[in-house]
Amino acid sequence: MKVVIIGGGIAGLTMGIFLHQKKVEVVINERFSGMPVGGHAFLMHADGLSILNELNSINNSLLPGKLIKTYSLRRPDGNEIKRLQLNSWKCIKRVDLVRFLFSILPDEKIKVNREFSHFIYENDKITAAVFKNGEIEYGDIFIGADGGNSKVREELFGKVTYTPVRVKEVVGISYNEKVAKTHSGMFTKFQSRSTGLAFGLIPTSDIEFVWFMQFDPTVSDIENKSPEELELFCKKLLENFPPVVNEILSTNDFSTSYVWNTRDFGLLPAFHKKNAVLIGDAAHLALPFTSAGTTNAIVDAKALVFTLLATKDYEMAFEKYYSIRSQDVSEHITLGRDLANLFLSPQSQHDDDIPVPLIPTKKDDSIYENSKQIQVLYFTDPICSTCWIIQPLLRKMQLEYGTYLNIKYCMGGLLPSWEEYSSGKIRKPTDAAKHWEEVCALHEMPLDGDVWKEDPLNSSYPPSIAFKAAQMQDTNKAILFLRRIKEMVFLEKKNIIKWEFLENAAFEVGLDSARLLRDFEGNAKELFKADLDLAGELGVTGFPTLIFSDSSNNQYTLKGYNPYESFEDIIKKLIPDAKKDKINTDPENLFSHFPTMTDKEFALLSNISREEGHKLLIDLYDQKLIDKYESKNGIIWISKFEAFEV
Repeated sequence: MKVVIIGGGIAGLTMGIFLHQKKVEVVINERFSGMPVGGHAFLMHADGLSILNELNSINNSLLPGKLIKTYSLRRPDGNEIKRLQLNSWKCIKRVDLVRFLFSILPDEKIKVNREFSHFIYENDKITAAVFKNGEIEYGDIFIGADGGNSKVREELFGKVTYTPVRVKEVVGISYNEKVAKTHSGMFTKFQSRSTGLAFGLIPTSDIEFVWFMQFDPTVSDIENKSPEELELFCKKLLENFPPVVNEILSTNDFSTSYVWNTRDFGLLPAFHKKNAVLIGDAAHLALPFTSAGTTNAIVDAKALVFTLLATKDYEMAFEKYYSIRSQDVSEHITLGRDLANLFLSPQSQHDDDIPVPLIPTKKDDSIYENSKQIQVLYFTDPICSTCWIIQPLLRKMQLEYGTYLNIKYCMGGLLPSWEEYSSGKIRKPTDAAKHWEEVCALHEMPLDGDVWKEDPLNSSYPPSIAFKAAQMQDTNKAILFLRRIKEMVFLEKKNIIKWEFLENAAFEVGLDSARLLRDFEGNAKELFKADLDLAGELGVTGFPTLIFSDSSNNQYTLKGYNPYESFEDIIKKLIPDAKKDKINTDPENLFSHFPTMTDKEFALLSNISREEGHKLLIDLYDQKLIDKYESKNGIIWISKFEAFEV
């Protein structure tokens, strides 16, 4: 099979690298004479970053860009109305990412000076691509990766109907060491309360920023786009914005800035026709408010490679690719339009309800969850001590057998209230305190039972509902949220019924705590009730309970604490030829998967004794690579390694 890619931008290069690494013959055709360097910079979502790191696993060179950890939304008067911790976003200059992708792909795979002209057909099937310089490239499959103005798309489907330009952007790059001292790692946006006008700045390095000004052209527009007039136009519109805005503009070279007429088009009925298929902006175009374009291009490439290699018939592969990607891109198109409407009518939106102008985090692997062979229903509870002590085993299972498992977290409702609770010898909070101390001594996982004496919880329902609210935002961050509130109650003696702790945990893992509260008071209660109903239907009476099943309805259940071999035995029963992945025991790798670990977790995943593990953790702490929180009965170690800096 020979694949011909038309377009040597980020989408085409990513696709080409995947195919080359999978030993598929591929040729990338780029219309420019060298490496395409247009554009300024963009925010890269975790989905795209994880794929780029996957592509780079052999070269192991440093992924370009600056990690963005915080989003701050402010009014022009400087008043901050939203502040969120961001998980795994990077701001990357387009030229740096293209250069990075070029470094991974052999030079002979890219042919330049090839601007697409048309296809040659034989029996209604494409056999070759013809370029304006007269050159012809024959192949079996053709991929259009030639951007939002795609000529490949036009030949396959005709002209699309672009939406009218309702919002314009001016984009630039500024070098400013002074601003970097106060805005490092932060996406800052100033948005007018009364009209469609906003200014954003995002660092791309320690001293460099990409900035943008979004404006409503029906209120004020610019015809002459000379550098001098463009500078005057920006400064005039932004004259009432904070001093940092003028500081950024004063260090910008307006000869390299440009006006971007933003537009999109509706979801296509298909991304392919016969043996030609589209990816990236050629397939779908969203308004820039979502910061989704580049990430979508990279995710498209992985999804298409996944379906091509999993399916012998290319048309079936293309249809599967569309089914995987169409819902997400449709949501992004809709989200972009909704955000544009809100931008143009800001007075209609309450401060607390203004959405973050970023696509929600949704780990790329979740695209393929339905393809995983084993489905696991995991019934747990935020204050269940047995659910806490099996954490090392679950984490090991995730690393060794995660490619086979789709784990769905369900809340079980361990403690409705003390009036409604009676489990063995535990009948009151002081009984729980004694039990936790016993569990800690037996299983070497730190628990401090004093919370039940100093500030006892009267129910586990509120933190369970908060977890369901977290799931409504992001299923992966919800798991981090659950881990964080467990650390709070088991080690830090915090009563996680109290909203201040739930709110702090949400911010720490990158959730919008304002939205969490709205969902906590709203639909999350119904989702929690649905979990309780499901537990009742399945006869779940204790925690943890894990129910493993496959597509043939074979089912096995584990209740309570079990050795790791019990998990492996069930996996082998459902998939006899299952092969466990070898764990990379490098501490930085382990902490990249699990940002906090106990001694027992680190030792188990490192395959060393607890004493050896503790000594190594102390060394990492002395090197300031990790931090620690010491409780009465043990330590939680906290990563200080930079995410994705590998």
